Order: sequence, then structure tokens, then C-alpha cells
Amino acid sequence: MNHTPSPHLSESGKTAGGGLLCSLGLGSDRGIRSPDSLAHTPSPTGGTPSSSPPLLLSPGLGGLGLGREELRLRELEEARARAAQMEKTMRWWSDCTANWREKWSKVRAERNRARDEVRQLRQRLDALTKELTSVRRERQELASENETLRQEALRLRGDHTAPPPSATSPSSSAVHIDGKLDLVGEGPPGSPEPEPVRDVASDRQKDLELLEPTLRSRAPGTDAQEAWDSRGVSSVSSRSCSGLNRQERSRQLWEDMSTVEEDSGKLNALQLRLDESQKVLLKERDDKLALSKSIERLEAELSQWKLKYEELSKSKQEAFKQLNLLKEMHQDELGRISEDLEDELGARTSMDKKLAELRAEMERLQVENAAEWGRRERLETEKLALERDNKKLKAQAEDLEEQLAKKRRQAASALDTDLKAIQSELFEKNKELADLRHIHAKLKKQLQEKTAELAHANRRVESHEAEVRKLRLRVEELKKELGQAEDELDESHNQTRKLQRSLDEQVEQTENLQVQLEHLQSRLRRQQQSPGLFGKMRSTRFTSENPDGPTSDMDEEEEELQLQIP
Repeated sequence: MNHTPSPHLSESGKTAGGGLLCSLGLGSDRGIRSPDSLAHTPSPTGGTPSSSPPLLLSPGLGGLGLGREELRLRELEEARARAAQMEKTMRWWSDCTANWREKWSKVRAERNRARDEVRQLRQRLDALTKELTSVRRERQELASENETLRQEALRLRGDHTAPPPSATSPSSSAVHIDGKLDLVGEGPPGSPEPEPVRDVASDRQKDLELLEPTLRSRAPGTDAQEAWDSRGVSSVSSRSCSGLNRQERSRQLWEDMSTVEEDSGKLNALQLRLDESQKVLLKERDDKLALSKSIERLEAELSQWKLKYEELSKSKQEAFKQLNLLKEMHQDELGRISEDLEDELGARTSMDKKLAELRAEMERLQVENAAEWGRRERLETEKLALERDNKKLKAQAEDLEEQLAKKRRQAASALDTDLKAIQSELFEKNKELADLRHIHAKLKKQLQEKTAELAHANRRVESHEAEVRKLRLRVEELKKELGQAEDELDESHNQTRKLQRSLDEQVEQTENLQVQLEHLQSRLRRQQQSPGLFGKMRSTRFTSENPDGPTSDMDEEEEELQLQIP
């Protein structure tokens, strides 16, 4: 999107100025030419007068001086228009740099935001790892506590050997504990890490195996009944014994009952501790599952943010490259504009020198006019010849204008063909994008079908327990297909993004071409309207009836130039 004036514009302005001078009847041999021709105009010799100076002897000599002043004014207006156009280009470059600064500020803010989010995610990950280590430490403590409980059970087995009168409640509690341990050992089939619970269950099973002989020696009611019967028989046989034996027997009975109560209380306490440790282990396992899921989710988010950060860095590098290119183009344009200004200043100084020389020549010719009045007839014939030359120059100017119009039409046709080609490419890109969207819809439909099949497979797993292994294999295959479908979907998404990016680039190119076309059209309109504009300036320069009229016409001319310059 370059709105800077082309060097062809100044050349076309010069050719138009030359054509205008030819149309005013001022030939190339009279000393009044375009700024380019003035630099190469030879100075008149001091000897015999040439064919051009005698024309200044005509009565229209004052009008010729006014024509020169008018030419200077026109060139001054052209220089002002060029300066205004250069100011507009400088403003456009400043707007471009401001836009780039805004874009870079936005990109920088997004990068800082992404860094903050990554920092927060890392902090959360550290906190979760700390929690996981603490939970593992607690699990180790619980394992050591279970070991101490097993050792205490072994100690209780070695300490107590007397059979209790009734041990039905400990046996039932042992059976209850066995059932709970079996339930804990089974667990859900899909749990990822049931190993700690299985270890504790195996430890508890060992403890119960150690406690079983003591319970069997104390628990069964038949053995207790036989003991009581034997004691009854012994009491019948020893009725003749003294009261001392009765007291000893009652004391022994009370001691046995107290030991049985103590053993049952210890077993109940052990059962409560085992239940508590079981609950703690279940809770620990749930917490561990939740922590593992959260860690996986945080790792996925971290990978996504890393990808976003890489994309932002790539876009930043591309934007830096574009900004450097724009800066280089801006510096080149400024150098070219400064060179044009220097050339115009040199041409203006040379024009002033030529005007001074022409004025001196005019004074000299006025002095020679009195001495060479006899050559008037010859000069008249030369004047007629010069008029014929002027007509020839007018015809040449018309031919040049026709050639210029042909070139303009050719340039317009070339631009039309380029626009048509770009529009056809844009249509093809849109068609490819529509095809990709259709493929994306198909893939999405296939994904929905795969998810429906997965749900149906899950229902079959719930209904048919006998086909669990086969269905698990099927579910794994479906998961693989789902992953492949998701990969294909991601690839299609990436392709759509690439196509959208290329479409945006094509749209931007079309906009650039449209702007260049408008710029060329405005340049052509300005070249076509320049003769009428110069005539209007001439009429406003020499009107003395309304003193405020020239300033208003100059303002209107500046507004028209601003409208014509893109």
C-alpha cells in the first residue's frame, strides 16, 4: 500500500507544460521553454542576431514577459502541490508506524498475559507435587502403623492362651473384617493404582491368619460347653472337698471371664483401627486419583500455553521483519523525495539565471531595434516560417497526447486483467475452503458416530459381564480410532487456518492492487485536468476587480489537489 507519487508523474507534468507552451504559440527557439529545456538553452551570441531574438521586437513584447511570469507561477504551484503530496505521504508513513506500534503493544500484552498464566500453572503444579509427596508420606506412615498393629496381634497371640467362655462376637467380627478386606481388595476394575490397598489387605489377612488359631481355641461354643461339663463333673466328684476348692474355682472362673473380656475389647479396638486405616487408605486413593487427573490436566494446559507462546514468538518475528522492510522502504522514499526536491531547486535556479540572461538579451535587442528597422520585412518572413514551425509543433504535441492516451488505456487494460486473475484465484481459494469445510463436517459426523459406537460398547460392557475382555479390546480399538480421528480433525483445523491465512493474504493483495488502481486513476485524472487548472490559475492571477477572488480560487485549487492526491 504505497501512496507515494511516482517519478512518471513529474515527467508527465513536464510534458503537459511543454504542450501548453506550444499551444500558446511559444516555440522552442524563442527562449521560453519547459524547465528541462531551459537548462540546455544556448545563450545568444553577441554578433548577428539569431532567428529567435527578433521576435521580441513585435508589439506583443509585454505579453511575452507576462507569459514568462505566468510560467514561473505555474511551476511554483506544481512545486507546492508536490510538497503537499510529500507531506501526505509522510503523514501516511507516520500512521503506519503508529498502527504497527499499537499491534506490537497488543502482542506484547498477550505475551505477558501468557507468561503470567504459565507462571501460575507452574505454581499450582508445584503445590500439587508437594501435596502428593505429603500424601505419600502419610501412606508410608499408615503402612508402618499397620505393621505395628500386626506385631501387636502377634504379641496378643503369644500372651493369651486361655479359652474364653464365649467367642462368637470376635469370630463374627473377624468374618466381618474378612468381608471388608475382600471388598477393599476387589475395588473398581478401572482404578489406576490399587496396589497400596492390596498390600494393606494382605497384611491384614496375615494378621487375621495369626489370630484365627487363638479365636478357634477360644471361640467355639462346643469346646466351652465341654469345659463347663467337665468342670460340673469335677464339681460333683469334689462335693466332698472343702470350701477352699470352691473359692479357688470361682476365682479362676472370674479370671477367665476378665481375660475373655479384655481380649474381646482388644479385638474390637483392633477392628476399629483397621476400619479407620481402611477408610484413610480409600480416601488417600481417591485423593491420589484426583491429583493425578489434575496433574494431567495441568500438563495439557501447560503444553497448550507453550504452543501459544511459540506461535506468538513466530508472529512477533514476522512482524519485526515486516516493520524493518517498511522502514527501509520509508527511508528509500524519503531519499528519493529529497533528491527530487534538490533537482527542482537546481532547475529553478537555472531557470532564474536563464530569465536574467533573457532580460539582458531583451534590453540589448531593444537597443538594436532602432538600428535594424530595415530588416523588418525579412523578419516578417521569418515570423511566418516560425508560425509554420509552431503549427508543426502543435501537430506533434497532439500526436504525443494520442500516444499518451493509448499508453493509459493499455495500462488500464493490464490492471483489469490483473484484477480478473486475482479474483479468479480468490474464487478458487474460496472453493477450496468450502471443500475443506465439507470434509471437516464429514469428519465431525464420523467422530459423532464413533462416540455413539463407544457409548453402545460401554452399555454392552455393563450388560454382558462375560464379554468384558473382548469389549475392553474393542473399546481400546475405538479409542485408537477416536485418537486418529481427532488427529485428522486437528490436521483439518490446521489446514483451514492455513487456508484462512492465505485467504487473508490474497484479500490484502487485492486491496493493495485496488489502492494502486485508484492511485493510478487519480493520477490520470489529475494529468487530464491539469491544463484546465492552469487556465483557471491564469484567469485568477490577472483579475483586479475582486481582490478577494484569487485567494479563494487558490483555496479551491488546493482542495482539488488534496482530493486528487490519494
